[in-house]
Amino acid sequence: MVSMTARIPDKATVDGLEDRWNSVWEEQGTYRFDATATREQVYSIDTPPPTVSGSLHVGHVFSYTHTDVVARYQRMRGREVFYPMGWDDNGLPTERRVQNYFGVRCDPSLPYVEDFEPPHSGGATSVKAADQVPISRRNFIELCERLTEEDEKQFEALWRHLGLSVDWSRTYQTVSPSSQAVAQQAFLRSLSRGEAYQAEAPTLWDVTFRTAVAQAELEDRERPGAYHRVAFEKCADAEEATGSYESVWIETTRPELLPACVALVAHPDDERYQPLFGTHVRTPLFSVEVPVVPHRLASPDKGSGIAMICTFGDVTDVIWWRELGLPMRSVLGRDGRILPDPPAGLESPAAQAAYAELAGKTVFSAQQRVVEMLTEADLTEGEPRSISHPVKFFEKGDKPLEIVSSRQWYIANGGRDESLRSALLARGEALDFLPAHMGKRYENWVNGLTGDWLISRQRFFGVPIPVWYPLDSAGEPVWDSPIVPSEDALPVDPSVDVAPGYSADQRDAPGGFTGEKDIMDTWATSSLTPQIVCGWRDDPALFEKTFPMDLRPQGQDIIRTWLFSTVVRSHLEHDVLPWKHASISGWILDPDRKKMSKSKGNVVTPMGLLEQHGSDAVRYWAASARLGTDAAFDEGQMKIGRRLANKVLNAAKFALGAPGIATAANVSLDEGMRATKHVTGGVIDGVFDGAAADGSVSAGHDIAEHNSAAMDIPHSLVSEPLDRALLAGLADVVDAATAAFEAYDHTRALELAESYFWTFCDDYVELVKTRAYDGAAPGEDIDPFAPCSPGAASARATLTIALETFLRLFAPVLPFAAEEVWSWFRPGTVHRAAWPSAEPLRVLASSEPAALVDAAGEALAALRKIKSEAKVSQRTELVSVDLLVPETKVAGVRAAKQDLMAAGRVRSLQIVDAVLALDPGVDGGGPEDGSSGEIADPTVMRTENAVLAD
Repeated sequence: MVSMTARIPDKATVDGLEDRWNSVWEEQGTYRFDATATREQVYSIDTPPPTVSGSLHVGHVFSYTHTDVVARYQRMRGREVFYPMGWDDNGLPTERRVQNYFGVRCDPSLPYVEDFEPPHSGGATSVKAADQVPISRRNFIELCERLTEEDEKQFEALWRHLGLSVDWSRTYQTVSPSSQAVAQQAFLRSLSRGEAYQAEAPTLWDVTFRTAVAQAELEDRERPGAYHRVAFEKCADAEEATGSYESVWIETTRPELLPACVALVAHPDDERYQPLFGTHVRTPLFSVEVPVVPHRLASPDKGSGIAMICTFGDVTDVIWWRELGLPMRSVLGRDGRILPDPPAGLESPAAQAAYAELAGKTVFSAQQRVVEMLTEADLTEGEPRSISHPVKFFEKGDKPLEIVSSRQWYIANGGRDESLRSALLARGEALDFLPAHMGKRYENWVNGLTGDWLISRQRFFGVPIPVWYPLDSAGEPVWDSPIVPSEDALPVDPSVDVAPGYSADQRDAPGGFTGEKDIMDTWATSSLTPQIVCGWRDDPALFEKTFPMDLRPQGQDIIRTWLFSTVVRSHLEHDVLPWKHASISGWILDPDRKKMSKSKGNVVTPMGLLEQHGSDAVRYWAASARLGTDAAFDEGQMKIGRRLANKVLNAAKFALGAPGIATAANVSLDEGMRATKHVTGGVIDGVFDGAAADGSVSAGHDIAEHNSAAMDIPHSLVSEPLDRALLAGLADVVDAATAAFEAYDHTRALELAESYFWTFCDDYVELVKTRAYDGAAPGEDIDPFAPCSPGAASARATLTIALETFLRLFAPVLPFAAEEVWSWFRPGTVHRAAWPSAEPLRVLASSEPAALVDAAGEALAALRKIKSEAKVSQRTELVSVDLLVPETKVAGVRAAKQDLMAAGRVRSLQIVDAVLALDPGVDGGGPEDGSSGEIADPTVMRTENAVLAD
């Protein structure tokens, strides 16, 4: 059990609590998952594995706090929380970081070098590509693994400091052997069912990374461009159809793709071009005859209203090419340069000569040369017209994407199969999105899919696609006859491992085999996080207890990638949703109300904030924002959170000091427990609910046992109306906060607890101080077992019960402050204690209205106002005063009269009904000095005839 290692401090502070309690939690296994729990007892969380490619930022702290608050609440509700942590350590971000950090680049043709040491090891901000040392793929992967291991240690240290209640014995990496085996097994099963397939097709291509890019990884960026007005000469059939020899003018932003032109296209309803449909024109410079065709996607208002179709300038070209059955005329290579040889169709000497002017040039240089050639040939009209337009980029890339034809692997995702699309839309409707409107983003994404999921990447650090290909007698791969491994052989690396049925010397030899060189897209692995963490492949018993999972927390920007792809894999493999709920966090905004992101360079690293303000304070800021709502980065809110955490400590010192529990606890924890039980009459019985007598945790405890003694003991002990009212209000807060948490509204739960806690501190504590001390001087050691007045006993029991309840309410958001105070007088850990129940509090309240506390607090404020306006100390006595109270609050204020007089230091207090006070025959009908006949508002509490002591 968690034991008290020090006395209650003289000066309580939140500083240093993180290190103290993290070490205790780790030593005691506070958050370790109990695998013996039943499925009904388990609450499983599909924690997002952060990308290990640098550093975490404050946006991570924001969203991961939301998840941790849920985990802590569910644990206190008696659930055995399965809360692992993963690291997404494969893919392009890691490769780019390794290149810059170590000054290397991967060249798969090079041999492996034993004990290779890179030329750099950090320090340099970035090594230029030209200066990077080429190394073998194996050496490169070893450096990736070395750097990600170091980054993972830093990430874990930050998460621990933040207080994430993760089971740190259950971590995983998306590129570890076990994760690779899961990803490869899922791929092979999809392949056997026909869901995974390969095809030669137009592919979005990043020329910097030299890899294919999926639709989900695209983003539009506004870029400058220019429309060039270019003339196409009519062929004889076009001249005859139109009765004109005039050229057809098109406007294009990609003149460098003229040699790739395969048609002109206009909208079928565009009367300007209807006579041309079915006829032909010749491409400028290259004189290739191409048809003029109609299609619904052509825009009459764009440019001249007629466009050239090239293979390929953009995704619309791909649609036109596919739907109109046009030929392929590729001119762009994977390096982003014009291919050295002209495509089919450019056979004439003039065409080949024109093409030779472009071969080997970059897109930019080729465009410049084409424009020069068009101008020289008088095939352009006017000056280029400057525009700004959206251009497709890889979300992690720096150059516009191109479209090249390549052989790639795909997994069906409904983009080309309407029945699968409908099934995945139904999955989205069944998933509980939090907030609900985020489900619309899922729906829009699925409806907007234009093709299947491209999963192959031409990179190095990732999960290999587990297939080989036989080679024919000429040494050419037979692509449509892939060789696959058995599942028990996984994971495999086809670039290293030998294909089943072959020997090593047959690699890349005619009649032998060759290995697949591509790896899987990072989402192809991350989409299987439920299967990885729940043990789909290697722990069936765990998988049965944890899958489908309860919660997927994540950001809104990856609904289209991580969330959707995970639904796809679970639907295909298990025919179920992977989780019941999907909680979607908002974004963090900078002072200019822009989203914080690494790419924008406006992120804030969190460790400094955690050290400056304290982890509880930063968690408070994060928890103050609702799911799906963007929040401003606000250190002012963190300061409020720190003030609250410190107030919990200091209020606890009084709440435990006045009953004498602190005195006993400073002798030993056992004595503190005995005193607590005595002061509360057994309501708090010395062991926390759901624990054994020694304080050790028992899994799946019954939440109905919380404060069960309160249901059986007649509690005349809490006898004063104000005390009962405080507990009645606290019962309402517990009910409302519980309902909020059940609806995944952690912000509302925090608001309720925090608001009532300040009422407790500012009003109730001040009102009952004198009564609770029972004649003792403030700060004096009190014997909790000594006889005291009934009024003092009532206040002391209420203070202790309320404190213990507030600690439970705050524990999910302020875990360090709550645990610190808990350890002063309670065994075990608050984080395995039961969530508070309202019923026993209502028994203690005995039907007393909670509004009495507010009325008494308002009355105390009115008394204090007299002294504030007179600019005298609050310790100054009031000889006498009339307190005019609204009719509905009179009974409550009278019930608290003795506490009011003690707290306000009033010798004589007359409580007057404010309505009756308007009667001219009743003293107190006007202002104190009698100078005005204005009638006062009877609904506002106020004072009259106040006399201050000298």
